[in-house]
Amino acid sequence: MTPLSDIEISQSCTLRPISAIAKTAHIGAEYLEPYGHTKAKIDPQILREPGRRDGKLILVTAITPTPAGEGKTTTSIGLADALRFIGKESAVALREPSLGPVFGIKGGAAGGGYAQVVPMEDINLHFTGDLHAIAAANNLLAALLDNHIKQGNELGIDLRKITWRRCLDMNDRQLRVLVDGLEGSAGVPRYDGFDITVASEVMAVLCLADSLTDLKERLSRMIVGFTYDDRPVTAGDLHAAGAMCALLKDALKPNLVQTLEGTPAFVHGGPFANIAHGCNSVMATRLALRLSDYTVTEAGFGADLGAEKFLDIKCREAGLVPDAVVIVASVRALKMHGGLAKSALAQEDPEALRRGLPNLLRHIRNIRTVFGLPCIVAVNAFPADTSAETQLVLSACRQAGVTAVVSRVWAEGGRGGAELAREVVRLCEESTGTFSYAYSLSDSPEEKVLALTRRLYGGKDVRFLPKAREQLDRLTRLGYGHLPVCIAKTQYSFSDDPSLLGAPQDFTLTVREVKVSAGAGFIVVLTGNIMTLPGLPKHPAAERIDVDESGRITGLS
Repeated sequence: MTPLSDIEISQSCTLRPISAIAKTAHIGAEYLEPYGHTKAKIDPQILREPGRRDGKLILVTAITPTPAGEGKTTTSIGLADALRFIGKESAVALREPSLGPVFGIKGGAAGGGYAQVVPMEDINLHFTGDLHAIAAANNLLAALLDNHIKQGNELGIDLRKITWRRCLDMNDRQLRVLVDGLEGSAGVPRYDGFDITVASEVMAVLCLADSLTDLKERLSRMIVGFTYDDRPVTAGDLHAAGAMCALLKDALKPNLVQTLEGTPAFVHGGPFANIAHGCNSVMATRLALRLSDYTVTEAGFGADLGAEKFLDIKCREAGLVPDAVVIVASVRALKMHGGLAKSALAQEDPEALRRGLPNLLRHIRNIRTVFGLPCIVAVNAFPADTSAETQLVLSACRQAGVTAVVSRVWAEGGRGGAELAREVVRLCEESTGTFSYAYSLSDSPEEKVLALTRRLYGGKDVRFLPKAREQLDRLTRLGYGHLPVCIAKTQYSFSDDPSLLGAPQDFTLTVREVKVSAGAGFIVVLTGNIMTLPGLPKHPAAERIDVDESGRITGLS
């Protein structure tokens, strides 16, 4: 019998009304804004209600990703279900999927198997329209910028120094670099380009804002370019923040959905972790913490990207500290880090697995030693895993002084994560971390990047290309040097070279561009060949997606 696909599992389950999920999460009807029967927005005014303490915060991260898959989102959802299975009040806070990866190479991002957030097809497609609102606000600012230049350029904006780009939520390499304004006397021709919506600073701003007022202030601070005498021009200078905020007022409200087992799920915001800070919104995390005893949240890609930015940027900004960290690994992904080809993953190969283990061990060391947080390893089980291979991973973790537990949430839902849930609860209750950031804000931007390269990535040095050095000198001169850094690099390696798998050492990180996200409050450091607008693969996932006359979607996974 052919196993059911993720979407077939999702469509075979009966969803509870969103009002019932809200009741489970202690959300009164006055704070619930339904979007149909199974989705809702939550009025953030609920955070002002007195009388409830925050619960425990559990961060789920992973080893360095491979095409074999690690199952981080699946584990996050399954752990939240498992906590309820063992009698704890839990919720999960996740990022919203981007249409680019959904139709590109990655597919959906709502979990998998029997550990999914639902309705998965809605969440993976238009959902409640948040990403469309972000793109509209981003592009409104772009239109106001170009109109200001056309109408006389009172601010003296230098067309060669415009930094604001348009965006769309799609993988479309054709739009990375272009020339626009070619409408004769009606236009102002200039070089331009698009980013993917999840790389827009508007997305980062929305995810870090803690109120509508804070959102408007952050939008006002965003830099769109520089004048002829090198002064920054902001969205506030263009009087754009009010209209942008009007477009974003509903998008700022966290979304409530459910897992297949009825656990409340707050799915809100979705910056990529390889080109942005990779975490769901501060408001959704705070909401989940206030309404449950255990909040499970995830950070994008591996711990060197998403977890680092969660801790050094989001936690610093929002005053959060995780009580426990779960590092997700899979036998087959570790074998790929050991040099095994994807076509050979089904065969037992302990030597490849041993060669791949240093990747997991470095992530463990980083979480425990660099950040001072207690952690546990979740070994996400796949059917081809052998007992000997699984035991090899468990043994390596024990030798490193960390508990490791096999997770079977994909196949069994919350029941398959019960042991993991019990160990996480024990870790939250018994362990006391000494949390610290990877660098100090008083460090220079160069020192911050070097600290991450040496302390987290295993590298030796950092090289700033001339363009990046010029940009860095300018933003430091303008007073932005105190901000945290958001390093944009490949997700496939600790280094900036995606071919260096495992745990590479003593490499040099090359920085090719530096820009400041003044509204979000961090410096973006671009390395290697990282693109802010991905392209589609030779055979995109979109080719397999269809919908029948009844509206039933197929091929989405």
